[in-house]
Amino acid sequence: MNKQQSGFTLVEIAIVLVIIGLLLGGVLKGQELINSAKVKNLANDFRTIPTFVYAYQDKFRALPGDDRAADAHIGVAAATNGNGNGRIEGNWNDIPAAGACASEACNFWLHVRVANLATGTTNQGSADYTPRNAEGGLMGITGVAPVAGWTGNYFVCSTGIQGRFIRQLDLSMDDGATNTGNVRVICQDVCATAAAFPAALTVADDANLYTVCSSY
Repeated sequence: MNKQQSGFTLVEIAIVLVIIGLLLGGVLKGQELINSAKVKNLANDFRTIPTFVYAYQDKFRALPGDDRAADAHIGVAAATNGNGNGRIEGNWNDIPAAGACASEACNFWLHVRVANLATGTTNQGSADYTPRNAEGGLMGITGVAPVAGWTGNYFVCSTGIQGRFIRQLDLSMDDGATNTGNVRVICQDVCATAAAFPAALTVADDANLYTVCSSY
């Protein structure tokens, strides 16, 4: 007796393939939404930090971090006063040492937080004192150009960002080229400065980590 063999029909196979395609499309779309959310979060950092500067200047006629009368203005220790020369001095990624800041760029966060312009701890001995971006990299601000010859009143920098996010970030905030305009990559991996701007990032750089700064 011949046994009847059964199998999937073409219609059934087509339905399975459609379902698999829908699942893959949903996964890819979900990842795209996650990436877009990260880019928006990173862009928000670059747009929000300057508002702290403007709000502090409007209220106290001084730059946060550089304010030579911060003790009188917001009640912080006189040791955290700046020199009042109109520039936030120090490196953008200066962090407290032994529980205290040694630069205006580091004290910037204390001034804007005590002035109720930004959230975060005012304890300079805390590991959470220096803010971090959505990727876990350090964020900071300085009035000293991270790369010689780059002009601006001050620079907001953020590190540990993948190239693919930086390319999207530059498209949404600047001219779309990561080596020109106001938003630029300044170095690869976690570092503070570089001799020159790297070439514009491409798809080949998407997985690499970079530091990116925006001038204002």
